[in-house]
Amino acid sequence: MTGTGSPSATLAPYGLRCDHRAEPLGLDAAAPLLSWRLASGRRGDAPAAYRVRVRVAGGAADGTEVWDSGQVADPAAVGALYAGEPLRPRTRYRWTVTVTAEDGAAGEAESWFETGMGAPTGWTASWITHDRTALDVVDAPEEGVLAIPDHGLEPAIRLRRAFETAAAPVRARLYVTAKGLYEVRVNGVRAGDAELAPGWTDYRDRIEYQTYDVTALLRAGGNVLAATIADGWWSGFTGFDARRSGAHYGTFPELLAELHLTHADGATEVIATGADWLTARGPVRYADLLMGECHDLRRETPGWDRPDPPAATAEALAGWLPAQVTGDGHDLLIASVAQPVRAVRELPAVSVTRDPDGRHLVDFGQNFAGRVRLTARGLARGDRVVIRHAETLDDDGRIYTANLRTAAATDVLVAGDAAEAVFEPGFTYHGFRYAEVSGLESLDAADVTGVVLHSDTPWAGAFACSDPAVERLHRNIEWGQRSNFVSVPTDCPQRDERLGWLADAQVFLPTACLNADVAAFFDGWLREVRGAQSADGCFTNVAPRLAGVADEGAPGWGDAGVLVPWHLYTVYGDERVLERNLDAMCAWVDFVHRHNPDLVWSRRVGPHYADWLALAPTPRDVVATAYFARSAELTARAAEVLGRGETARRYGSLAEHVRKAFGERFVTADGRVEGDTQTAYLLALAFDLLPAALVPRAAARLAELVEAAGPGVTTGFLGVGLIAPVLDAHGRADLAHALLRRTEAPSWLSPLRHGATTVWERWDGYTDERGFQAAAMNSFNHYALGSVGEWLYQGVAGLGQAPDSAGYRELLIRPRPGGLTAASASYESVRGTVRTAWTREDGAFRLQVTVPPGASATVVVPTPDPGGVREGGVPAAEAPGVRIIAAEPGALRCHVTSGEYRFTAEAH
Repeated sequence: MTGTGSPSATLAPYGLRCDHRAEPLGLDAAAPLLSWRLASGRRGDAPAAYRVRVRVAGGAADGTEVWDSGQVADPAAVGALYAGEPLRPRTRYRWTVTVTAEDGAAGEAESWFETGMGAPTGWTASWITHDRTALDVVDAPEEGVLAIPDHGLEPAIRLRRAFETAAAPVRARLYVTAKGLYEVRVNGVRAGDAELAPGWTDYRDRIEYQTYDVTALLRAGGNVLAATIADGWWSGFTGFDARRSGAHYGTFPELLAELHLTHADGATEVIATGADWLTARGPVRYADLLMGECHDLRRETPGWDRPDPPAATAEALAGWLPAQVTGDGHDLLIASVAQPVRAVRELPAVSVTRDPDGRHLVDFGQNFAGRVRLTARGLARGDRVVIRHAETLDDDGRIYTANLRTAAATDVLVAGDAAEAVFEPGFTYHGFRYAEVSGLESLDAADVTGVVLHSDTPWAGAFACSDPAVERLHRNIEWGQRSNFVSVPTDCPQRDERLGWLADAQVFLPTACLNADVAAFFDGWLREVRGAQSADGCFTNVAPRLAGVADEGAPGWGDAGVLVPWHLYTVYGDERVLERNLDAMCAWVDFVHRHNPDLVWSRRVGPHYADWLALAPTPRDVVATAYFARSAELTARAAEVLGRGETARRYGSLAEHVRKAFGERFVTADGRVEGDTQTAYLLALAFDLLPAALVPRAAARLAELVEAAGPGVTTGFLGVGLIAPVLDAHGRADLAHALLRRTEAPSWLSPLRHGATTVWERWDGYTDERGFQAAAMNSFNHYALGSVGEWLYQGVAGLGQAPDSAGYRELLIRPRPGGLTAASASYESVRGTVRTAWTREDGAFRLQVTVPPGASATVVVPTPDPGGVREGGVPAAEAPGVRIIAAEPGALRCHVTSGEYRFTAEAH
């Protein structure tokens, strides 16, 4: 867990963020949110006021104060919007926050942020690429190269610009992006650590750029700025149609970059992409996110990216072509708002075995998204080493690739003159646990490594319990999130799809937020969701949007444009997510209402996936109308938070009318919901669509259906995240636990019997009776069914937030032990660290709780003897910071202020 800090003796801010990122480099927001978390070793410690000051850092204006908030009395605050002088482009700012406690003690912390290019008018660079008409003339391939299957893809392009500086600069910033993917090097050293940059956006509307501090890489005299660009999402294979992305975005990658140098005397200069750059095809014969990558080392030119290349390379550079300028447009450029994709972890090979045909099978022990780093030995010029990737093995012990569909997921190394080479592709990634390596006589486990790639969202949560299988499930959920948060929230990392499906994201979001700090990640993705919305208000099913694909949002999919912003607000307490999205939320609800004036959503339902992959299908109109009501309700609540009273009343009234229509159309007098499926009742109960008198009957019927199934689950994507919380909320936590710990299919634990290390797309992805489910739709690394992770934190461990709270100001600590003997969870909230840990042993139930400063909590201690609960060794009613709310059947409910608490009670 990152950034938790250690409790200080007095109130202290820590974990400072600017727009939900630590020390962001290249920020274009005019009024960023400067936020902090709080820690204290004193029980009851609480903030009373804060003060934020911002100063210029560096340059002639170093130390100039541009904003002082003054002392602001606000005990709820853990952040402030910048409200000072207009921020200057390409400028670093230091900021400090001083938080004063109720007793007058003060704590202070400091951080920094740096602005980016600012308005598009600040750019001078041109978009450049290679002259494709000259490829065959200038770069005639060596014999044998054409035998390599290239999937119709073209080679990656290298670009180079040499320049002189009289002295090493005191400050150097590189602002860069591409239509496609790029890797930039300065004097032979890679700039930054972003992978698959600039990431995936709808390039017709938005192109993100990144900023790198390259000061240490430059020198007096000759320097070289060099780049490689590849197809990526821009012009490679994207999605599940068998066509290149040229049909979606563009046909050939392009680069845009500016290197800004500041010298000791204050002089500045800019090295920008333009016609004075040189280009050529490089040794990357093709690079594609779905098909894989091919490196032909026979075409390598060592030192091409340095100012002092070897003589042979210098001779080759003389034949490079001037760059082709494709345009000067900068209007679509925006600074990245989220953490980039990075190589975040390395997995050693667990085993390497060799089959009779000489192929080596590498098992990394974990299904993940990333690539292989391979040290190949004993090579001769022209030797070909092929790496194929797979999530699992077939029944004969060979890699199973049928479920990849048209994705080749194959990387190729063609050897040059060296007998040994290290191969690690840079412009692709795969979803896999196993790698099949052919073309090598021998392969040691030490020579092969799995490199894990994902958007580097800071990990925020941890969970543990007494059941190793449930702990393994939680790890599988975490790995599913890592594997599918790659620039955008994808559905799977392995096959020809990897799209930003809206429903998958909205059902998993509550779990994702507890696992990691995804505020910036989803802020970036919501720009794509809004950008894909049609003029008449219809959201799409996937974002970023693909051109030429009819994509009218289905119920539960399009509704993510409402549900995701609302949940992000409740978790992070940042009202700006509602401000940015409210108009789009209103437009979506209006779209549904306009086409369904009778308030039963049956028209303009897009492809209507219903409760996708459910074992017991729920009627489509039931699913749709339930989501119609939910979106109207949350839009009303969002408007209310923002003080837009008339809008809140309008959509609140609409939500009530849709609820009434739902009841009249789909609910019988005895509380039966049409379809009589688990998901039908889950939606009706979770979205509050039933008259109060019918709620107990509907909840009872839900329990009957669960019990009749095993107890078992028959929901699909839309119902799965609701089943444990809804059963729990209606007094059947026992059934939620029964579902959680069931090992027969369908269940969460059944895949573990088959060695699963991630969550599967289907309940029956593989069964002993049938083997593999249909390969056309059978991912072994999805996250939608992992939505139960929210209940692991909030239900099993008891770490939750009160229903009307935002930003974890009011916690709800209510563990449901079930048949477990211990569980714990911690979460790095926007206010600070929240922890719960409980054990049951020797007839005693022990619960430890940590509440951050500025927050308070309702704690429900499960016990048959509420009057016997003690805290810190004294009766709970006498403990400092504890106020008894009620002694209820089977539990004691109390309210606590910030601090650490230890409750002891008789165990159930």
